[in-house]
Amino acid sequence: MRRRLLIVFTSSLCLLLPGCMVGPKYARPTAPLTSNFKEADGSKEGEGWKVAQPGDTVLRGKWWELYGDTKLNELEEQVDPSNQSLKIAEANFREARAAVRFSRASQAPTIGTAPSISAVRDSANQPYFPASEANNGTGDFTLPLDLSYEIDLWGRVRRTVTASREQAQASAADLETARLSLHAEVAIDYFEVRSADAQKKLLDDTVNSYREALDLTKNRFEGGAAPKSDVAQAQTQLDAARVQASDITVQRAQYEHALAILVGEPPAAFNLPPVPLNFHSPSMPSVPVALPAELLERRPDIAAAERRMAAANEQIGIARAAYYPTLNLAAVAGLEGSSLLNWFNWPSRFWAVGPGLSETLFDAGRRRATTESAKAGYDGAIANYRQTVLTSFQQVEDNIVVLRVLQTESAQQHEATGAAEESLRLFQNRYAGGVDTYLQVVTSQTTALANERNDIDIMRRQFEANVLLIKALGGGWDISTLPKL
Repeated sequence: MRRRLLIVFTSSLCLLLPGCMVGPKYARPTAPLTSNFKEADGSKEGEGWKVAQPGDTVLRGKWWELYGDTKLNELEEQVDPSNQSLKIAEANFREARAAVRFSRASQAPTIGTAPSISAVRDSANQPYFPASEANNGTGDFTLPLDLSYEIDLWGRVRRTVTASREQAQASAADLETARLSLHAEVAIDYFEVRSADAQKKLLDDTVNSYREALDLTKNRFEGGAAPKSDVAQAQTQLDAARVQASDITVQRAQYEHALAILVGEPPAAFNLPPVPLNFHSPSMPSVPVALPAELLERRPDIAAAERRMAAANEQIGIARAAYYPTLNLAAVAGLEGSSLLNWFNWPSRFWAVGPGLSETLFDAGRRRATTESAKAGYDGAIANYRQTVLTSFQQVEDNIVVLRVLQTESAQQHEATGAAEESLRLFQNRYAGGVDTYLQVVTSQTTALANERNDIDIMRRQFEANVLLIKALGGGWDISTLPKL
């Protein structure tokens, strides 16, 4: 009995012995970094961005509220509970989180039971069986408890748990990336709709203005002061403006439909009343641009790439653990009787316990191929991480320069628009006075309309670049929000 107890105690002690870890220890590889962003370093700050100062508050949470647009806020609030793409990302995270619990279960023993009741009669004619020992059948009543446990000597189980946890954290970062992208898309599409509203208002006003010009040329033609060609030119201008007004309606409808899908509604049930975009409402916030090194902690897509890189590193250790022996502890105990009368008697007890060691002696290079595959996957994950970092830097640089250049371009365009409108007014007066032909009016009308439309388009591009800069900076997300799991 003492010997049996010693065996059980020794086997139980093995459960508590931590094994060693084979394989490389993870350390985050370096990423290509610079001290500052090129387009922000030493340049004049533009509308929509500024160089971050130590006292600046970082973007947090509902960044879209910076624009001060009530309708935009309302649409953004509908994304999280209603957007189906976001629900897919959230379901993927829950699946990955469940995989962590699945892997963690391997750190505990597996206990099972398979009770059985059977009656067996041995054949008297079976080979090598004495016929005298044959009987009319025996009963077998069994109630076993089986225990199986792999002692993690080389860290395979622990690395599997760690890899699952890192994959789940990557999935959580993917969820935040999807959320950031969807909220940014809502803001961009919203400004596209408002820009289309401004274009439509401009074109409607232009149609009315051209209609008045057409009436003027008709009156002059009927009075003998203008040729028939002036009427034809005025009619052409009016019809062309009507075509442009109709075409902008198509663009607005498409962006409105896109917004409906983003907030989880069918387009037929969604309606966004027209409100032209202007330079005063909504307001364009100034986004603080921090250092490139800080961007690594604020972009969820970078965090996802880094977590997948860490998980790939664990796969190398898992592959290397296959080279070493596997130690399993197995135990069985229970009751076995020949009938219900003696099934639960103390003499019916049985038990067995002992470790088992297994090692693959020859696998024709399977383990080596698995290890090489894991190393290649890790190298690919490093390259993907570094490429994600570089892409994030590019996005920040692109939108900083867009905002800065568009600020100058907007001022230049305002001047050009004012000059074109003044030119149109002068030629209209000269034509009414009989000094110039209507061709001069037509040319100035075309120039003025093109400049006015470009004015609106530059404003739209400024708002979109502002949204994209917020997105490129992570939208206020921080790596500390990743779940620990």
